[in-house]
Amino acid sequence: MRFTLLALFITMAWGQTGIDIAKMVDDKVLPKDMSNTTKMVLTNSKGKTRTNMMMSKSMDGNKKQIIWFMAPKDDRGVAFLKIEHDNKDDEMRMWLPAFKKVRRISSKRKGDAFMGSDMSYEDLTNRDIADYDYNRLDDETINGTLCYVLESTPRTSANSTYSKHLSWIDQSSLTILQEHSFDKRGKLKKEKTFKYQKLKDYFVMDQVYVKDVQKNHSTEVTFEKLEVDSGVKSALFQEKNLKRIPR
Repeated sequence: MRFTLLALFITMAWGQTGIDIAKMVDDKVLPKDMSNTTKMVLTNSKGKTRTNMMMSKSMDGNKKQIIWFMAPKDDRGVAFLKIEHDNKDDEMRMWLPAFKKVRRISSKRKGDAFMGSDMSYEDLTNRDIADYDYNRLDDETINGTLCYVLESTPRTSANSTYSKHLSWIDQSSLTILQEHSFDKRGKLKKEKTFKYQKLKDYFVMDQVYVKDVQKNHSTEVTFEKLEVDSGVKSALFQEKNLKRIPR
């Protein structure tokens, strides 16, 4: 009987297809909103670093986000606004106080680097589950954690700068622990690792490390002073608020 139950469990686990796993990840409960202070450290191929400090607020699973740069001095006041849409192009705007202008970022430029980091504007947006095909690979264990391994290939509708992603997903929390992203030639472009903490009933990301293996350049982002479900209002996510640095 024990063997039969084990066999049944294995059969049920392997019965989950790539799209089934993608839907489970997509359906997990997220905070209504989130606020944090963000530290972003860029390291170039010679080991030289640059550190940015930011404040961020988001809601609707990060589909609405506003970021204000607080330091260093030459970046203070720069701000970024993102609003994702289901049926039309996402809105992305950058306030550049030195030029006293708001720059709109078109969908054609979503492969550009965000503030010189190893994250592109595409990396900052959610992936629409309908824009990808999914293939489940053999499960793997990372640092003692059993993970689904999911290959995600963008369809034409995704208009992606990548050819595919490989994601290692914690089977218990359904959080992505590691991801490899490949360029249009099928060559490995970025290695990403993610860490989380539990706040209330949510697993909230508190660190991201991205390495561009082709440029030997890396970005480490740490989220501090995390708050969830604090009552962030939808009215905050407007262009006029880019110029209003929080105190």
